[in-house]
Amino acid sequence: MKEKLQKIREEALLAIATEGADLEQIRIHYLGKKGELTAVLRGMGALTAEERPVVGQIANEVRADIEKALGEKVKEEKEKLLQKKLEEEKIDVTFPAKASRMGHLHPLTQIQRNIEDIFIGMGFSIVEGPEVEYDYYNFQALNIPENHPARDTQDTFYITDNILLRSQTSPVQVRTMEKQKPPIRIISPGRVYRSDAVDSTHSPLFHQIEGLVVDKGITMGDLKGMLETFAKTLFGEDARLRFRPHHFPFTEPSAEVDVSCFVCGGKGCRVCKNEGWIEILGAGMVHPFVLENCGIDPNVYSGFAFGLGVERIAMKQYGIDDMRLLYENDVRFLDQF
Repeated sequence: MKEKLQKIREEALLAIATEGADLEQIRIHYLGKKGELTAVLRGMGALTAEERPVVGQIANEVRADIEKALGEKVKEEKEKLLQKKLEEEKIDVTFPAKASRMGHLHPLTQIQRNIEDIFIGMGFSIVEGPEVEYDYYNFQALNIPENHPARDTQDTFYITDNILLRSQTSPVQVRTMEKQKPPIRIISPGRVYRSDAVDSTHSPLFHQIEGLVVDKGITMGDLKGMLETFAKTLFGEDARLRFRPHHFPFTEPSAEVDVSCFVCGGKGCRVCKNEGWIEILGAGMVHPFVLENCGIDPNVYSGFAFGLGVERIAMKQYGIDDMRLLYENDVRFLDQF
């Protein structure tokens, strides 16, 4: 039996040392429940009491030698596998990296951020509000009651009779005046919606930036001075403004504001349709009824409001003649900006 154990040891160690050997199968063949070593140990019952300890010790030594050899071989194989993997996956850090193509801001975002920066520089804060709005904030609180003809020009998308997609960012002004007492100096940028057919100058979705100032002693002169500063900063020092009387239900008096054409300087060209002026926004003094609706005493405070379309500014400044180009996501078009 001693000779058999020695033979098992030699055969097992030789098998383990063989290149490409299946180590798990070798372990099972020699050390498993039905393995060679186990079979020998089962025959120890036929040995004398004196022989059993001697054979048992040899058997344990054989098992230990085989397990040690297997452990070392497994470790060696893992190291070889790791080394092979490192060699196959090594990276040449001196090799030039693949250039990643960086995008840039959409022209509408660029214009909006430029406008926001100008007003922030004049002490305005940015306030945002919900795009899904109540009829009260979008119309009623702004002096546009139910069935008022002004609603026709701001026909929007209704979710219920009382909930709609806002047609302007003016509701943000109302919500601000309800929560904050004067002095107030804010702009409210964001998306607005109107039920307009899509064409070169109209879209059911577009962007507005509206502004509001409320304090004691605010006059039309303050509005004019602020807008002139804005226009000269955005369009250049030579920019001039023209105020034309208009009607907005939520301001009184109201005006449409034009800027001298920044292409021809007011001489007349294709961009300004040979008029020398480009309409950019609407403005006026906040209607006393709107102040009262928001809990502000119109006998103590006054204010002005204005609103401009971001698309209109972008189209005029970049010479774009079709609004649809801003929404079609054509990279060939967007790369120009």
